[in-house]
Amino acid sequence: TQVLRNFNEIRFLRIELPSGELGIDDGVLLKWRADFGSTLDNCIILGAASVINDVHSQVSEYGNDGFCSNNSITGNGDDNGSIPESFYTNGGLKLRVVWTISSLIAASARHYLLQPIIAEHRTLDTLVLTDADGQGVLRMNRDQLEELRVKPLSASSASKRTQVPALNMRLWYAPHLELPNGVVLKGATLVAIRPSEQSASRKEVSDVSWLSTAFEEPYGTAAKMLIKRRTYCLEMNSF
Repeated sequence: TQVLRNFNEIRFLRIELPSGELGIDDGVLLKWRADFGSTLDNCIILGAASVINDVHSQVSEYGNDGFCSNNSITGNGDDNGSIPESFYTNGGLKLRVVWTISSLIAASARHYLLQPIIAEHRTLDTLVLTDADGQGVLRMNRDQLEELRVKPLSASSASKRTQVPALNMRLWYAPHLELPNGVVLKGATLVAIRPSEQSASRKEVSDVSWLSTAFEEPYGTAAKMLIKRRTYCLEMNSF
């Protein structure tokens, strides 16, 4: 905020953190994008247990999720988009929950960090907070910025971050997802998150158009492929 005091009439502001907040193992893919007003509007998370850049390279018999490598590696395999039973027993689901909570905590901490800037610079039309690792992107448009100014920030008592409301989540999963450029995502997972009160509308629940533009390529294509698979619904309490 000290650096920005000398600037007036700022319309677009993009801030890049030196690194992402999430400590993930080497080879793991984890990206998120979140939109906020006074609280979370939506968040989308794309993850994979590992990324294979050459589909023809040798792979181990079992991947990080414990699935055999002879499973279908396309987006529309014979599994009909269903999650294998082993996903629930070998820690696969637990890992995705950890990814989701970690991403939401990172996003809500960034939102809290931006509050003084938003209060001081009332001409802002767009505010983006990203990181050099390409992990996460927080975005706020003019209406969302004004909403935060009007409504008091609901801070979490546990730490310096915005409180996350009760959530409805939709999850899509593919043991192996081969992208058109030859990259294979093992244990590919997409999670779309919205506050429960937003999801009360049937239209809001069924609309997935906002997911298709969340990530740059090739990950935008991965998201589009995953949402064609079977949808699994989860709920999460406010935290």
